[in-house]
Amino acid sequence: MFSKNIKFKIFQFKIKKKDLKEELKFILKNNTELIKSLGKNYKNNYDLKKIKKLTKNTDLRLVGIGGSILGAQAIDSFLQNKIKNRFTFIDNLITKKKIKSKKKVTNLIISKSGNTLETIINSNILITKKDKNIFITEKKNSYLRELAQKLKAEILNHNNFIGGRYSVLSEVGMLPAELMGLNVNKFRQLNNLIKDKFFLNSLMSNVSAIIDLHEKKIYNSVIINYDPKSDYLFKWYQQLVAESLGKKSKGILPIISNMPKDNHSVMQLYLDGFKKNFFTFFFVKEKKSIYLNKKILLSSHKFYSDIKINDILYNQKIATENIFFKKKIPYRSFELDDRNEDILGKLFIFFILETILVGRALNINPFDQPSVELIKNESKRLFIQK
Repeated sequence: MFSKNIKFKIFQFKIKKKDLKEELKFILKNNTELIKSLGKNYKNNYDLKKIKKLTKNTDLRLVGIGGSILGAQAIDSFLQNKIKNRFTFIDNLITKKKIKSKKKVTNLIISKSGNTLETIINSNILITKKDKNIFITEKKNSYLRELAQKLKAEILNHNNFIGGRYSVLSEVGMLPAELMGLNVNKFRQLNNLIKDKFFLNSLMSNVSAIIDLHEKKIYNSVIINYDPKSDYLFKWYQQLVAESLGKKSKGILPIISNMPKDNHSVMQLYLDGFKKNFFTFFFVKEKKSIYLNKKILLSSHKFYSDIKINDILYNQKIATENIFFKKKIPYRSFELDDRNEDILGKLFIFFILETILVGRALNINPFDQPSVELIKNESKRLFIQK
């Protein structure tokens, strides 16, 4: 266990332990804007009362792509039972002219650069004269900032020292969370976590194991996910890890495998195929879960009487872990006893610190994405040529 309500099982193999204490101290001591955003003293760059007044009696729509939207989607999906106001998320190029809403709409449009092509196009197609609009973008000249000024929209400054994929606990993720009715102060747990020796030991042992696996050319990080509400959490993790570490012919390839259906497709490969994968099992105990109807169970399966779906999933998880252990397949495991802002905040922080530490250990800058920028520039050049 690295924290209350989170049981964490570290990789079950001998690890060449790395001395990461100084690296972690350096990261925390540097106190960058990113690190500040993980703690309780970070100042939100918005007036919540003003924003709530602006969004009152409207449907909420979030327009963005990648790191500008995945964190909010992870929060919305993982904590959906606690959320009072749901967003409609526009996270890819849309193909329909209109997305209908019975009420007036508030568009929350997020792009760090203000020049993200897909967000520009979606804004162009979606925004109508009757909509209210809030833009989060850097304080510099850009297409979306100019558009916001033209529309006389509310403009919030994106912290230009926090990259999109790391921005979940800054305004980018926390403003949507507040509009959902959640307590943002409970997400920012860094101050408590850095005093928790179990959390720190778990983090550093885990990073040591990932580096050791990488040195053995085991690069694929497969998420064995037994919780449908965590799908967007791992889409967020996927971007975080792939975009941060995929450089200099190095990196980790994150793959999301949803259970139990993938037991009937790719599990055979995981068990007996090539040995380039390491695995993360993820399970959340659901307080409300469907019971099987024992009245119509055949006698051959009476042992499923009074069993909930969540119990079946847990049993499958443990069974799969047991087989992985017997086959000496590297895996780690997360088991969550509950869903709340505190738990999700700890997971965000764990994965962010893990990614930064792995990047530094591999001599990779975990904060840039140079080749992605090449594609953006090439796409623009092709349009200009026409």
